[in-house]
Amino acid sequence: MADTPSDAAALPELTERQEKILALIIREYTNRPEPVGSKFLAETYLANLSSATIRNEMARLEELGLLAAPHTSAGRVPTEVGYRYFVRRLLSDELPPDEKQALDSAFAPVAHDLEGGLRLAAALVARNAQGAALVTAPRAVHSQYKHLALLSTQGRAVMMVLVLHGGEVRQQVLTLAESLSQEQLSAIANQLNALCEGLDAEQIRSRVKQLENELAREIGELIADVMDEADRAPARFVYREGLSEVLTRFTESVGVQQAIRAVEEPQILQAIVAELPDQAIGQVRVIIGGEGRWQDVQHLGMVISRYGVPAQTTGALLVLGPTRMRYGRAVATVRYVAGLISGMLLTVYGEGEERHENG
Repeated sequence: MADTPSDAAALPELTERQEKILALIIREYTNRPEPVGSKFLAETYLANLSSATIRNEMARLEELGLLAAPHTSAGRVPTEVGYRYFVRRLLSDELPPDEKQALDSAFAPVAHDLEGGLRLAAALVARNAQGAALVTAPRAVHSQYKHLALLSTQGRAVMMVLVLHGGEVRQQVLTLAESLSQEQLSAIANQLNALCEGLDAEQIRSRVKQLENELAREIGELIADVMDEADRAPARFVYREGLSEVLTRFTESVGVQQAIRAVEEPQILQAIVAELPDQAIGQVRVIIGGEGRWQDVQHLGMVISRYGVPAQTTGALLVLGPTRMRYGRAVATVRYVAGLISGMLLTVYGEGEERHENG
């Protein structure tokens, strides 16, 4: 079952019959965004119940905030609370075996091509979940030092080029207290390269304390600060698929506008992804209507999962659509595809450890 925010504990208690009626209304409204009436439910699904009985139960669900009656319609539509109840307590989120096999087969050709795998993940999730899919690039849980270059430019100005494991490059211009030759700068860089290779920011701070050269110590501390900043940087979405298709599923223009803005200006999505801890690999979070916190996505539903290798590298896979999106299918698809990406990363980061554990 999908992980949800803490307010899920405050959801009302329903009878089995009320849960069945709520699930049927959500199912019908997801397929066709029109109010669902008691007569339709009685004739199509609940022949053992009268329209009056169903109508009374729908009225009770409305009192509890799970359903709403738009305008003067006799039918009901799900509310955000209704969707949250469905996701938290009624959702079936397993893909059929044949669909899992199809996804496995699709990923097989890109098993050792991470870039191709991420691009394929976005396309498959968008298609299977009928939403707009976004994938962030994987990055180290903690940045690790790889190489430093100090380049003399003009006068006391020096260009610091820091390369991190994974290929990220950070550059910064330093102004020294006195001018140094390129030979002196290279000697400091070589000293730090020998001392700091493979270390994270905290380890670097500890190591550089032992250096006698004051400038080398200061640059080492600056490097640690730069690496901390890299760890705090927002997730970068590298692949996006399915936006144009999902726009046709919205019934209101405000939903269309929010979906476009969320994909094209992803700061809000970056903030939401950042709340899913790096160690939450394999967990799924469902956000419906912004959960009362993010007004910029209050007409959207989202399903998010982290992928990666624990304590080493992590990224995120996200799908968004209208609040009436097919949550069961979206959750199952996102969870399974995130697992496939994690498997790809494991071949890069974890094979040695896996062989050791299995040995």
